[in-house]
Amino acid sequence: MNREIFVSAVEKTLEKNIYFHSLALEACMGGIYDYLKDNNQLENEVPKEEWLLAGLVHDIDYVVEFKEFHPNRTKEALKKLDLEISDSVDQIIKAHAPEISGVKPTSKAQWSIFCADSLTGLIVAVAFVYPSRKLADVKTSSVLKRFLKEPRFAAGTRRNEVTQCELAEGLNIPLEKFIDICLTSMQQIAPKIGL
Repeated sequence: MNREIFVSAVEKTLEKNIYFHSLALEACMGGIYDYLKDNNQLENEVPKEEWLLAGLVHDIDYVVEFKEFHPNRTKEALKKLDLEISDSVDQIIKAHAPEISGVKPTSKAQWSIFCADSLTGLIVAVAFVYPSRKLADVKTSSVLKRFLKEPRFAAGTRRNEVTQCELAEGLNIPLEKFIDICLTSMQQIAPKIGL
């Protein structure tokens, strides 16, 4: 798989903020994968490349002709760009919006995309309240505080989905650790997402 071809397709297809969100979610998926691997919790999971690709292209069908069907038209949107993904990547993508796709998360990859998707926006919003507007200055404790104690802050964050990272049948990662993984992952690509 040539990642750069997919990156280019996502960048050309989506609005800039959704493109940045896609890169952020790709980074989070990689960070969660590495954490789970380091803790020997990745039995029967697809390779890391599929986790990353799912994060990168998960919103590729969030455009005019497909938008109302998102995320059920990922393969069609990619086909128009002469690209394709495996069924397993498609299933991971569908798991980030189970109420629309009907695909409830079952694998670690599916739980990861479901829990991390809207967290990226809250992390960005926290960076924006700093004078520097830089992710490098954001601390996990600041994100956690705004997540738990300020429900109107980044109100679009689906906090109920993010907190499911703690479920034993899901990722079994404490919320603070989950936020830390995603924040750290996004900090590593900060220049690429304008932060």
